[in-house]
This record gives sequence, structure tokens and C-alpha cells, in this order.
Amino acid sequence: MKILLLCWRDSTHPQGGGSERYLERVGEYLAAQGHEVVYRTAKHTDAPRRSTRGGVRYERAGGKYGVYLAAPLSVWRNRPDVVVDTQNGIPFFARLYTRAPVVLLTHHCHREQWPVAGPLIGRLGWFLESRVAPRVYRGAQYVTVSASSKRDLEAIGVRGADIEIVENGADPVPEGEQLLIDAPHTHLITLSRLVPHKRLEMAIDAAAAIDGAVLDVVGSGWWEDRLRAYARDRGLGGDTVRFHGHVSEAEKHALLERAAVHLMPSRKEGWGIAVIEAAQHGVPTVAFADAGGVSESIRDGVTGRLVAPGGGAGAFTRAVRETLEARADMAGPARAWAARFSWEETGRRFEEVLRRVRP
Repeated sequence: MKILLLCWRDSTHPQGGGSERYLERVGEYLAAQGHEVVYRTAKHTDAPRRSTRGGVRYERAGGKYGVYLAAPLSVWRNRPDVVVDTQNGIPFFARLYTRAPVVLLTHHCHREQWPVAGPLIGRLGWFLESRVAPRVYRGAQYVTVSASSKRDLEAIGVRGADIEIVENGADPVPEGEQLLIDAPHTHLITLSRLVPHKRLEMAIDAAAAIDGAVLDVVGSGWWEDRLRAYARDRGLGGDTVRFHGHVSEAEKHALLERAAVHLMPSRKEGWGIAVIEAAQHGVPTVAFADAGGVSESIRDGVTGRLVAPGGGAGAFTRAVRETLEARADMAGPARAWAARFSWEETGRRFEEVLRRVRP
């Protein structure tokens, strides 16, 4: 099959994250099975217009909004056998301009995130996501990553029978891992894009409340200056809240290996790849029970803690303290839980979906 993947970003984009990595790993698996795979996405600084990585051909055109306008040309030029349309808020609406079967991949609904875009764009975005997209894609095959996200899709009118859950996988821990030592401190860590709905202010509050704690913030995003200012206003210097930006895979895993607890105070997650990455190192995660897929990627009280719905910063900090005390008991179960997930299984199940829609 010739498979066209439509996504607003790839993992080389400065704002790329877990959802982009999911699609890339699926694409790499499909390419390894002999399929021709094209990943169409937005261009960004220093990224070539065309490149090949992991057997997948990347084509880049358009920016934040232009990538959606450029998508029909890519569909017409590539003449795919099947299209995977990724809905990060809004889809590419590929079903309107191709006769090829279209699979809609959505990691989670974005009701909680849209207000950040402003009142006008926020209302328009949610209208397109919750009202228009379900009508355009009525009867189409959906793929999502958790039962929580499936329920959210059903709530906006998508038939449950049309939704397949294909969970995230996990990359293996790099061999020859480097060791970081900072003995006097208790390291907390967060792996995240730095955007408002991730609510990393709560992670900073937790670090401020725990004696000897250091928060390693791994990731980048347009909210970083606000977070730095928030930390300064709390009287926290760079020795307490350390912004690492984008790091290599080796450095990321070294930081995770040193960490005691992983913090994910996000308002919404489809699954939470970082939860499993932390668990690979025996590091438990603290998140909110009403934040979507984390209620499935975290086994509450076993591989981490889920803060009760409606809990605020205080409840989150208390859960972090309690998890620090219990982390030795959670380490083994966390590693065992993480070992269950692989991108090979994710890719295999995704390929099954594609073969169903395009025999």
C-alpha cells in the first residue's frame, strides 16, 4: 500500500511531542513491512522540504495554518491507497477531497485546550472539532490511544463501533546509559511541551514545597518565559528549577534515571508517553485522574498516583510527597508495566486497521 500520513508537525518541529512520535513510529513500522509511506507536515526553520528518515519520506509545506491548505495538493500528487488524517484539534478534512479510504487518528479531544487560542478561535476550533468533524467523518474508521479518549469521541457523536484503540508503544532505553549524580538533592522531573494546558506551574509549586527538591523541566514551548517568571516570583532560582530545553534521547534517559518522581499535572493527555518512559526507569508518575489517558497509563497506587478530580495544586503537592515516600515500592511494578509496551505492537495493530479499510 501507499500510505499518506497527514500531521501538522513532526518530531523535528520545535513544538513536536508525543503524538508526532506515535505517528512516526507507526510510519516506520509500516515502511519496514514494505509499504510506501509519506508523512506530510508543516515546514519549519532548518527543516528540508523533503527528507527520508526510518524509511518514511517526509514532505513539508505550509506553516501553522498553511499546512492544512497545502494538504489537498499532497493527496492529489501522491495518489495514496489510504490516508491517515491526524486530528490535533482539527483534522485535515481529507475525506472531502479524496476517494481513498481515510482513517482519522485522534489522541484526545481538545475542549480544555481551545480557550488558550482566544475566545474567537477557541469557539471556532471547538465547533469544528466537536460538530463539523464528526459529521464529515461519520462512518469512517477512527483510531485513538485510550478508552478515555474513546469515551470523549463518543460524547461528541462518534459511534463507538467506528473507534479502534491502538495504544502507544515505547522506545527502548538507550544502551550505555550515562549516569548523572547530584547526591544532596531529590530530583523531580517533567517531560512536556511548555504550553499552558500542561499546567507546569503546579510542578514548580511542588518543587518549592519540598525541601531539597530540584525540578528538571525537559522540553520547550512558547510558555517557557512565563514559567521562568513564575519560578522567579516563587523565589526559585536556576538551581531549583532547571530548564533543559530539548535534549538528546541519551540525556533524557539519564535525567529520568536520576529522578525520584515524574510530574504530569496536565489538564488533558491522550495517553502520556512520558509516563511509560519514566516507568522504564522505575520512576512513578503523579498526574490528575480526570486528565484523560493518564488514568490508564498510570496504575494508581502501583506505578504512580492519580490525584482526585477537582484537586488543585495543594492536592498535587501532597500526592508528590506521598509518592516520594512510596517510590521504592513502586519502582519494580513500574518497570514491569513499562515492559508491556512496544512500538512494534502498536505498528502491527495499526496496520491491521489499515488493511481492514483498504483490503
